[in-house]
This record gives sequence, C-alpha cells and structure tokens, in this order.
Amino acid sequence: MRKVLLSISLCTLAWMAAAQNPFKCKLINKEEKINLVIDLYKESIPVPGMDMFGPLHGYMNGNVYGIWMITSAKIINEKEASIRLSNDFGSETQEIKLTVENDSTYNAELVDGVVIKKVIKKKLVKIPQKITFTKND
Repeated sequence: MRKVLLSISLCTLAWMAAAQNPFKCKLINKEEKINLVIDLYKESIPVPGMDMFGPLHGYMNGNVYGIWMITSAKIINEKEASIRLSNDFGSETQEIKLTVENDSTYNAELVDGVVIKKVIKKKLVKIPQKITFTKND
C-alpha cells in the first residue's frame, strides 16, 4: 500500500512540475509538419547542426526552409510568451507570440518579421500566420 501511495505521490509531483513549466516542451503541428522545441526559462537546448552556438532557448524545424533558432525569448505571463527566431543563415528574423491554450495545446501567431517559409514543389511558400501546436513530450 505504501508503494502505491508513494508512486501516486511521485506521479502527482512530476505532473505538477510539468504544469509549472509550460514553456519547456516539444511541440508539433502534424498538419504543417512543423516542430517547435522550447525552453524559454534558460538556454538549454542544442540546435541540430548548430553546435557552434551552444545551447539556446530552442528551435523550429521540420517542413520549414532551414532551421530557425530562438535568439531571444520573453515570458509575459504563465500563458503567453514572445519569441524571436532567426534562420540558420542569420539573415532573416521572425517574432512569434506563443499562447498556452491548455495543458497540451499552444497557439503560435507570427507577429513581425519576414514570415517563415516552406518549400512546396520547388517554390518557397509562406507558412500560415497562425499555427496550433500540440505537446509531443
């Protein structure tokens, strides 16, 4: 009985710790095939192929043109954050407003910048202005 109670307590603590850090997770949009890996609390995420920069706040990759690194992040409140991404060449930037809808759903809105693009049939096409992500932890 003690083992069961201990297991339940540990699971509850782990769940509470995850709920207190909504801006440290892996997000995915399956429709657009875009990944967003974030830790807005500290620079702790290595960006694939960009080891020379050391750990950053995260990155966006998948069905986008190149890898977009998070170069700055600001947590506004427990439900809202602002992140600035830069492409892998450093020539373009994009600001995104990230909003937590619930424990597993996040909304990203492209606010300011050049607009991130993806390749479709050898052409660069803008990704949607608003994207819904789900947790993929």
